[in-house]
Amino acid sequence: MALTGTLKDFGIAEILQLIGQQAKSGVLHLSSREEEIHILMADGCVVSAEYAARNHRERLGAMMVRAQLITRADLERALAAQSRTLRRLGDILVDMQLVSKQDLKEMTALQTTETIYRLFAWKTGTYEFEAGAVEWDRSTMTPLRAESVLMEGFRQVDEWPAVRRKISSPAMTFLRIGELPDEGRGDPGLGPNERRVFALAEPGCTMERIVDLSRLGEFETCKALLTLTNLQLLLPVAPPRRSAVAGVEAYARGWRERLRQGSARLAATIALAAILAGLAWLATERGLASSGGPDLTDRAAQRFLARYQLSRLHRALEVWRLEHGEYPGGLKDLVEAGLVEQAELRYPFLDAYHYRRKAEGGFVLLPPLP
Repeated sequence: MALTGTLKDFGIAEILQLIGQQAKSGVLHLSSREEEIHILMADGCVVSAEYAARNHRERLGAMMVRAQLITRADLERALAAQSRTLRRLGDILVDMQLVSKQDLKEMTALQTTETIYRLFAWKTGTYEFEAGAVEWDRSTMTPLRAESVLMEGFRQVDEWPAVRRKISSPAMTFLRIGELPDEGRGDPGLGPNERRVFALAEPGCTMERIVDLSRLGEFETCKALLTLTNLQLLLPVAPPRRSAVAGVEAYARGWRERLRQGSARLAATIALAAILAGLAWLATERGLASSGGPDLTDRAAQRFLARYQLSRLHRALEVWRLEHGEYPGGLKDLVEAGLVEQAELRYPFLDAYHYRRKAEGGFVLLPPLP
């Protein structure tokens, strides 16, 4: 069966339904932007689904690490063994006694369902079904009928908006404001999922972290959090927003970085100007002035170069104001903050620049008197 096209013309639901009705076996390849997913179908049932990218967070090994079933070091050892033997990662983890057979079966099923249900949010992309026999691990995966996958996928699409209105951010946390009743004697809305999620909702634990640890999947975890919130057992806490002060500090750091990046260009400009001034002074000393040419003295060259230095000091003063809310008491504060060098407080003069902070705000910055 040749089946290929775009998701705009033929959606994921129609594709799975067609393969399921005809009880076909093969691999369904789906691509959208930078993501690529491969779904293994056996006799019209889903038996595996995973992202193609090796470092994707939904890969089986990464999911086990986030669920605290194994450590990152355990995963690296298992991946090294896989590269040598070409065996399935799950089998290697079981043989190394890092996970149980039941844990592997649970996580394999979770990886498959989480991958498939996210496909229902895809609006664009391409698909291609490659018919043929497929190999899959019957001991760790129970085939999912296409009809069941479609029903669950549509249910999640319908219910997600209501869940997202309250459980709105992966970074939000929860406060326990109530106690769970004893099992069997409480609210009928409380099931095993709600009890598992409530136990994980510790202070500072984010929604994303609860999803990883619960092993229920994102939708079921968030739905349980919504139920616990509606029963006033949990209180959602929105992630902290960046304060105005933090914004000013970031803006000031940006200015500081731009100021430092411009130092090299400014130094080159000053050096070039100094060379030109020196050549002009040398020409004057050799008699061009006596023949009617311009009389460029040392003081004139200093004034010329001072315009660039005053501009640099002005920018440094503004960065200081952004960071501290007011201008510094003296130019030496700019040196201590690393905004300028000590020599720049008087360059190109022998005496220092005149600086005074005004009581009503603002400042006065002038070159030294001749």
